[in-house]
Amino acid sequence: MKRRKFISDSLVYTSGTALFPTFLRQLPEEQTKVRLGFIGVGLRGQNHLEMAMYRPDVEVVAICDIDPKAIDIALKMVSDKGRPAPAVYGKTEKDFENLAKRTDIDGVVIATPWEWHVPMALEVMKQGKYAGVEVSATVTLKESWDLVNMYEKTGSHCMILENVCYRRDVLATLNMVRQGMFGTLNHVQCGYQHDLREVKFNDGKQAYGGGVEFGEKGFSEAKWRTQHSVDRNGDLYPTHGLGPVAEMLNINRGNQFAYLTAMATPALGLHNYIVEKGGADHPNAKVDFTCGDIVQTMIKCVNGETILITHDTNSPRPYSLGFRVQGTKGLWMEDNKSIYIEGVSPKAHRWEEAKPYLEKYDHPLWKAHAADAENAGHGGIDYFVLRAFIEAIKEKVAPPIDVYDAAAWSAIAPLSEESIKKGSAPIPIPDFTRGKWKKNQPIFALNDQY
Repeated sequence: MKRRKFISDSLVYTSGTALFPTFLRQLPEEQTKVRLGFIGVGLRGQNHLEMAMYRPDVEVVAICDIDPKAIDIALKMVSDKGRPAPAVYGKTEKDFENLAKRTDIDGVVIATPWEWHVPMALEVMKQGKYAGVEVSATVTLKESWDLVNMYEKTGSHCMILENVCYRRDVLATLNMVRQGMFGTLNHVQCGYQHDLREVKFNDGKQAYGGGVEFGEKGFSEAKWRTQHSVDRNGDLYPTHGLGPVAEMLNINRGNQFAYLTAMATPALGLHNYIVEKGGADHPNAKVDFTCGDIVQTMIKCVNGETILITHDTNSPRPYSLGFRVQGTKGLWMEDNKSIYIEGVSPKAHRWEEAKPYLEKYDHPLWKAHAADAENAGHGGIDYFVLRAFIEAIKEKVAPPIDVYDAAAWSAIAPLSEESIKKGSAPIPIPDFTRGKWKKNQPIFALNDQY
């Protein structure tokens, strides 16, 4: 069934039948469930596992992790839901390859440290299965090309599981953009501004916070994530902010990134945190951190728009993705929860509260499925992103956030590093679609399907 026909037909279904269909339209008649594997069942993987088990149309076939504690927790989660125990992999770092080779799996969710995302996704795609990859999908520019090349070679789809694309205010704003409320977009801002110091330094004695250990002595993400701040200087985590605004600007579908330039502040925050928490004599106080506390990246688009991305994870600050969506008729800003639309706002040159607009233009996805997403992680968006992955598998179509999005959005990290190394020089951004963006049509969140 063609995507357009399916989308049209799907409008006759209610929320309930869309979420828990009595039949799966593109799966073989004898198969009644989407069969999933999970590589990485740590904290993030467990979130996805929990969401999957809320769905009666999903079977958890296999899980993989080299951490026995993570495996034990995941198995208990499955048992507590009354589900059959999945097969377990994780005896070696390459045991994920055996999971990928199983013939009774349709798709695999990958929630592991960043450097493992592409090797695992490539193996899953090579075996003819859908790969759902956590963010960022890639670390290097080569890895972005590797994902695209594997898709074009095998036809196996890869979805970057960028949950912020489904945030309720973001989707409402996308709805307003598509209805022309802001006129023609010409500038957007976004980023990842999140104090992660307690995550990057954690000794496991507390759930999160208090420690100054990372690497082998660290707990959870501190085992691997902090090392990136030692080795790299750039926007290490661009997709939470970039993904949503890329959809608003139709990147890869009528528009394209052209080039970027980036600059970074000195790297002070992580060292200061260690000294404050562990003392100046702590061994980690001698570590030379590379990543600037605040990294700013400016992207120029082929159609002329500009994008400003801010990466700020090593400083004391409230959480914000810093969204600003601006066009020829007005703008929406996340941080002050305000909106201004010329000729519509009651007072010229004065902000008004955005909430009434966000409610009026609430996206059909949220209108249809808000109740189902109520208890999902990150304010419900975890439900939507996994649902989109599962529905794409059912329909045997490209996911609404596809391999080209995964490649382009994630590539901003290494390209920003290159720009900073070259004194904030402009760096071309590759066209991962090889020209197909000129004819590609938008597919993300067109209605209440996915």
